[in-house]
Amino acid sequence: MVRTPIALVGAGVIARTHIDRLAHSDGAVLAAIADPAPGARAVAEAAGVPCFADHREMLARVRPAGVIVATPNALHVPVALDCLARGIPVLVEKPVADTVEDARRLVEAQAASGVPVLVGHHRRHNPIVQRARALVQEGRLGRLVAVHAQATFLKPDAYFDVAWRREPGGGPVLINLIHDIDLLRFLAGEVEDVISATSSAVRGFAVEDTAAAVLRFAGGALGTVLASDAAVSPWCWDFCAGEQPQYPRQAVQSHYLSGTEGSLSLPDLTLWRYAGERSWHAEMTREQTVVHAADPYTRQLAHFLALIEGDAAEPVCSAEDGLRTLAATRAVLAAAARAA
Repeated sequence: MVRTPIALVGAGVIARTHIDRLAHSDGAVLAAIADPAPGARAVAEAAGVPCFADHREMLARVRPAGVIVATPNALHVPVALDCLARGIPVLVEKPVADTVEDARRLVEAQAASGVPVLVGHHRRHNPIVQRARALVQEGRLGRLVAVHAQATFLKPDAYFDVAWRREPGGGPVLINLIHDIDLLRFLAGEVEDVISATSSAVRGFAVEDTAAAVLRFAGGALGTVLASDAAVSPWCWDFCAGEQPQYPRQAVQSHYLSGTEGSLSLPDLTLWRYAGERSWHAEMTREQTVVHAADPYTRQLAHFLALIEGDAAEPVCSAEDGLRTLAATRAVLAAAARAA
């Protein structure tokens, strides 16, 4: 079976996840790695592929059918633009860009070229999230009125030995909460307004360790999001959903959606509704959907291959989607700065 050659730009932490999924893929194969960092060559050798210091040289010599961009955030758009200029589809890790302005450049370039861009908000590929979206769109919750997402956990002290993680942009808002904001956008629609506050009281770094925000969605629903990487807590998607084995799974929930006809908790997909009389004095029914477990990174890769081959018309998370999620997440930091 001929497998589609995929190149990887960036050999950091998230790149290891992509390397593993490519190694186990029936439809794709890792063709090369490009990264100027000293440790990149060892990563490439372990994967059995050539390593290039310059991604442009790699694109010219290897000519991959697709590229996964897993560089530092500020390089996402420049690398992606080089790929689009050569007609090569890209999977760009989240956030789609470092700034909203750069993200807009990528949106415009994609529209002009017609070359597929998939943004790596991998939770959209999780069967749990896709079933939740179907329940919302089927009207099982009625009109959404309130949603909540919580991402509270403890990062070890050694995590902050890397200097950029102690500086603005390296905190839980842009690293972690952006996933939850994208998930809520996927389920509840566009974010129109944000009120927020941040704190760095625990560690005293320039970057926040805790953030809270109120979101107003286009349909009128209000949302609350809470993130902290300084809390001993199980209430975050990574612990609850079991997507990645390096995190011990906890039997608790992290996301809640409430509507005029019912409410839904995630990731357990428990739906609460009135069977008869609609009154706070009446009994409620509890219905739970159990979906097949599936790795979202594997499903994301399969979707990327479908985009490359022309078997999927639209990306699950487009460049425009990535831009909108980044803008809403940046708005949390901007609103907090105004309120300080």
